Amino acid sequence: MLATTLVVASIVVSCKNRIGEADRLDLSRTPTQRIYDMFAVQTKNGSVEMRIESDLMEHYDTDSASFDTFPRGVSVYGYTDEGLLESVIVADNARHIVPKQKDRDEIWEAFGNVILHNVIEQETMETDTIYWDQAKKEIYTDCYVKLYSRQGFLQGFGMRSDDHVRNSVLYRPFDGYGYVVQDSTAVIIDSVNFIGPFPKK
Repeated sequence: MLATTLVVASIVVSCKNRIGEADRLDLSRTPTQRIYDMFAVQTKNGSVEMRIESDLMEHYDTDSASFDTFPRGVSVYGYTDEGLLESVIVADNARHIVPKQKDRDEIWEAFGNVILHNVIEQETMETDTIYWDQAKKEIYTDCYVKLYSRQGFLQGFGMRSDDHVRNSVLYRPFDGYGYVVQDSTAVIIDSVNFIGPFPKK
């Protein structure tokens, strides 16, 4: 009878120790969910609107917000209403913040070797940090930006565009240059969305 009492007492002490460890756990620094090789698709009226891929997504919950982090990088693909791939955004790291207060908007942050590419316009931007406001459908940064396009090269501090990397506006530009194209019959082909044979050279 004495041996049984000792075993029960040992189990109770062991459980109390584990509950104490759980109470000390900081949920703001500990992911509540991990997803490896994440692949997510957002659709609208049956058509693909956006695709997100990442090697690792971690979900966190705090008192003020829940957020997803992408510590191994992220790739975001945006599509036109016709289903054509229009924009590609890649970054070394990213975070998606969903505030618990109703009056605040969801924000995406991407940082570290951020590249924004509009496939259709053949325009590419490179910067260090961008923010994407989903409610306003706007991408913006105040960081240094390099912009490569068919018209030339621009650089400056600060940029605004819509969420499909269209109609980009570069602020505080400096030391840019343009391309002069004399052949007005030049044909530009969207090789990503093009279906059919390429013309002979």
